[in-house]
Order: sequence, then structure tokens, then C-alpha cells
Amino acid sequence: MVTRVDFYTGATNKLLIACHLCEKASQQKLKTLVDVTDTAVANQLDKLLWTFSPTSFVPHCLASNKLAEVTPVVLCTELAQTLAIYYDVLLNLGTGVPPGGAFVKRIIEVVNETDLDKQLARKRYRYYQAQKYEIHHHRL
Repeated sequence: MVTRVDFYTGATNKLLIACHLCEKASQQKLKTLVDVTDTAVANQLDKLLWTFSPTSFVPHCLASNKLAEVTPVVLCTELAQTLAIYYDVLLNLGTGVPPGGAFVKRIIEVVNETDLDKQLARKRYRYYQAQKYEIHHHRL
């Protein structure tokens, strides 16, 4: 299996884009792991997943929740490589290459317009390229 990596660039609000991508993955019955940078970001995303759309619901929880095994979207602040093997999609909101990427069918990267975010995304892109992952780019 070759991992597919989708870069979504030009995001004005990374968390809102992440919500839409989680919603789409959930609708496609893809189990999704979201790698968030810290607890504060996890809490922001958690709240936003409840409120970003008045007509949809994205079942989600934190990785520490006892229902994480049966929840379609799981938010994780301390991603371990072994955790990724249980998921179809790994949505990376962190700054580095997420561990366990080789074990998922798809990695999603959301990149905003700041110079730092673009620079970090380019490093991840080069890493994925060196791993011979199938890379796709989507301009938002």
C-alpha cells in the first residue's frame, strides 16, 4: 500500500478546514486520527466540531476517551506510531511529520498562508516525496 498525501494550502482557518475534512472522511466511513499540537488546540477543535455547521454532526472524541476505539474521528495530542495502524486517515495539524504515516491509507496536511507554516509544510513535503508517497496538492 502506498500512502496518499493531500496538501490543502491557502487555509485562512486551519481548524475550520480540518472540521470540513473530518466531516467528509466521516461521511465516507473512514476512521480518522487528527494529530493536534497541544491540548488547547484539541479543545478548540473539539468545540468547533460541535458548532461549525448547523446541519451536520461529526462524531469525535479525544484519544484518551474510553470510546475512542469506536469513534470515527479521534483527536490526539501525543501521537504514537502504533496508534496510527487503527486508522484510515491521519489529519496532521502538527508542525512535523506525524509518526505512523506509513500505516495509514491517507495523510492530510492543512497549510495556512504564514511563511513559517509554508516552510514547515515544504519540509514535510520533501520527506513524503523521499518516502515515495503519492502526493496531491489542493489550493483552497
